[in-house]
Amino acid sequence: MPADVAVLIVTYNSENEISDCLRSAIEQRRAVAQEIVVVDNASKDGTVAAIRAGFPEVKLVLPGKNLGFAAGVNLAARQTDAKYLLLLNPDTRILDHAIDVIVEFARRHPHYGFYGGRTFKDDGRLEPSSCWGLPSLWSLTMFAFGLSTLAKHNPILDPESLGSWPRDTVREVGIITGCFLLVERAAWEKLQGFDERYFMYGEDADLAMRARKAGYRPVICPDARLVHEVGKSSATPFHKAILLFRGKANYVLVHWTGWRSRLGLWLLAAGVGFRALGSVVVRSPSDTWRKLWQQRRDWMRGYFAAPAKPAA
Repeated sequence: MPADVAVLIVTYNSENEISDCLRSAIEQRRAVAQEIVVVDNASKDGTVAAIRAGFPEVKLVLPGKNLGFAAGVNLAARQTDAKYLLLLNPDTRILDHAIDVIVEFARRHPHYGFYGGRTFKDDGRLEPSSCWGLPSLWSLTMFAFGLSTLAKHNPILDPESLGSWPRDTVREVGIITGCFLLVERAAWEKLQGFDERYFMYGEDADLAMRARKAGYRPVICPDARLVHEVGKSSATPFHKAILLFRGKANYVLVHWTGWRSRLGLWLLAAGVGFRALGSVVVRSPSDTWRKLWQQRRDWMRGYFAAPAKPAA
């Protein structure tokens, strides 16, 4: 009999986090039958050895190269017949039977199709990046003029942040991030999973937009709680930033057309240029924004036109 839910994890040099993640998922099991599938993207550290030694029940898939996040998740999904698929980051730890909680919520509310939880930092503070609002010309305009940075969590000036909402109520959202995302298999297969042309970042926004067009309504279940240590999948701030903005540009190029697409790219570039100038004025020790501005002609083409996938 297939499991009720398959936990899908993509690892890359995750030796320091993966054992805690897997242990928490296994120890927090309750009544929902689950299996765990890990796709390792050619880690160069002891990730694979740690999984083999400590978690023999985990289905470990080794493609032999770095597929990126989107293709890695799709490969993991093909290894299981479970009714539900739960995307989980290796830098997370399950709290309070969160996997059981979110599956039971999905069973009671099948019309949503896509489900997320509430993430916290190690010290117990809210980590709000479990979900976002979908990008819009208004949100990119706020980014271009720096208002989304100056007025963080303002529902008007920083709309993608979803304001100061503490993720403590059931609420439909634009994007549920891949750190903790439950999807019914039927919905996943209808949308054909992630678009594998995204390497990392942007694939969740793309999936959310396609899900909405197909009639699904991504929702947050606040009782599904976990710890998420954000940002451990990218080696440097600049490396993460260029992947992030390539994903943003890709979203604009795919989902907007004509003048909206051209204006969206211009607003993204303007926001980066504004921050690059600001970093020079204040003599910031970080050169991330300046380097992003210098390489704008590259990332503004998105992933689909990129000459090669950047190494993670």
